[in-house]
Amino acid sequence: MTSPQTRRLTTAQALIAFLARQYTERDGRRHRLIGATWGIFGHGNVAGIGQALLETGSAMPYFQGRSEQAMVHAAVGYARQSGRLSAHAVTTSIGPGATNLVTGAALATVNHLPVLLLPGDTFATRPADPVLQQLETPFAGDVSVNDCLRPVSRYFDRITRPEALIPAALRAVGVLADPAETGAVTLALPQDVQAEAYDWPEEFFAERVWHVRRPAPDPDELDRAVRAVRAARRPLIVAGGGVHHSAAEEALAAFAAATRIPVASTQAGKGSLRHDHPADVGGIGHTGTATADDLARTADLVIGIGTRYSDFTTASATLFQNPGVRFLNLNLTAFDAHKLAALPLVADARTAIEALTTALAAGHFRTDAAYESEYTKAKARWERRVDAAFATPDPGARPTQTQVLGLLDELVTDEDILINAAGSLPGDLHRLWRTRSPDQYHVEYGYSCMGYEIPAAIGVRLAALGRPVWALVGDGTYLMNPTEIVTAVQENLPVKLVVLQNHGYASIGGLSASTGGERFGTAYRHRAPDGGFTGPPLPVDLAANAASLGMRVLRAGTVGELREALAEARAADRPTCVYVETETPDTVSGPPPAQAWWDVPVAETATRPSAVEAREEYERHVADRRRHL
Repeated sequence: MTSPQTRRLTTAQALIAFLARQYTERDGRRHRLIGATWGIFGHGNVAGIGQALLETGSAMPYFQGRSEQAMVHAAVGYARQSGRLSAHAVTTSIGPGATNLVTGAALATVNHLPVLLLPGDTFATRPADPVLQQLETPFAGDVSVNDCLRPVSRYFDRITRPEALIPAALRAVGVLADPAETGAVTLALPQDVQAEAYDWPEEFFAERVWHVRRPAPDPDELDRAVRAVRAARRPLIVAGGGVHHSAAEEALAAFAAATRIPVASTQAGKGSLRHDHPADVGGIGHTGTATADDLARTADLVIGIGTRYSDFTTASATLFQNPGVRFLNLNLTAFDAHKLAALPLVADARTAIEALTTALAAGHFRTDAAYESEYTKAKARWERRVDAAFATPDPGARPTQTQVLGLLDELVTDEDILINAAGSLPGDLHRLWRTRSPDQYHVEYGYSCMGYEIPAAIGVRLAALGRPVWALVGDGTYLMNPTEIVTAVQENLPVKLVVLQNHGYASIGGLSASTGGERFGTAYRHRAPDGGFTGPPLPVDLAANAASLGMRVLRAGTVGELREALAEARAADRPTCVYVETETPDTVSGPPPAQAWWDVPVAETATRPSAVEAREEYERHVADRRRHL
């Protein structure tokens, strides 16, 4: 018999009731930790988590997905837009529904973004073995396909008894709310345990507030950091995603204004300063600006703030060429703070920046006026190149990809949010886009996952109600994952989808050409008599496809038509797609080329001349690679 201090619920009901009472708090503001649950139901969760969501009602909002991977992307988009202070849960059945979570989980963990995964699992009691969609492993009876989520999860547990949920749920929520540990968290739920009843202590359902800490820097580390900055003659800041996660943009702007140290940004960090801030020199690395990359080559102190130093940022260890260059890394995790043999400053980004600002002000530190003048002039030269790439002199011409961005640049305000993840668009955006607000530039380039954009736009819109949200995709990405268009239509979320049709994997086609692959397998064309894909373009109509899924579609064939279509889409109060076939930049002004290298190994031996030439070029670049010790 249930006592006054307990509540009899199924395991699934208890989990949903628990999640509905969890909150985060930072800087005196409270947020619901799990704002909603996404789900696709099958026999592995319909009578467990599904029934629990029905029973809970409005206390736990529910969104219906079409693809398990896409549901995770939507949840990740929501979490990023929410500053990692609020997240979504995702429930699936067993078998393929569970394994479809893996890509989204990896994306979340790579980008340090919280999402709670609740895949169904095979029977814990094993009344029949195997059950439908169970993978049998002869060497272990306790393995299921859900174990493939272990390496992509920051925390994983399988709940084989109802009472085991109590410590597991607390640990799961603790990881989700921890800014240094967060990522995908998986609680695998055997379908029989989900439906099993238990007398739960009422304390389990008490409201909990998880304080999101802002660790201050160690005094000795801060002192060493201050001395390093004061000694530098050509310092450069590399702003990463940690600036945004810490909401440190204003602190960084004040620091840059006081010290006049130029600020370059990674893909995740772009928007840390507005594009028109005097110290902002744009993106850095392989997809960076000439201004930032030239400064990086001669910098004597690189101050990394919240960055992982991916190969795109370091140009595969060829960018920072000053023989005496040293690194100072402000990071919440010691793992990242020590990279490149740096002086570490392990702390919250905002707290550390403010501490550095105060300490340097005491000595009136400021970079040399000649250095400031140098990067200011270089920035102005780069802006002229952006203007040339964005220019649309002929309104009757078919637009290039960069002209599409230029037309968007004319249209958007601080309110708009742009989402992209894969193809050639991230490079063009990183080099050219003029970011107007801290959260306008939403490019997922940690995992660079094709198919992220459309579902992520839904999640972002749920976290940013009333703001225009744009998903920018090429035809390759669209074909990977268009299904959540149906969800946007179902929820009447007026996301704006821009589809750029270029008949293939254009980005990888360009990379293939530069590495001796001759664009093999990258064009969407019929197979020719010689066996290659060199026939006519495939008769695929993505605009008709988007319309068939319920979107309003605006077709644009020229620059003038595109300008009108984008404006109409921005004003629309329903999900709207702008479809445009883009011109190749071979005959018109395209984007500036890459300003730094990226290491994609080329065949060391080959018979085709293109590969031989590419290998010679590769070896020239490899010679510039260095270890920072």
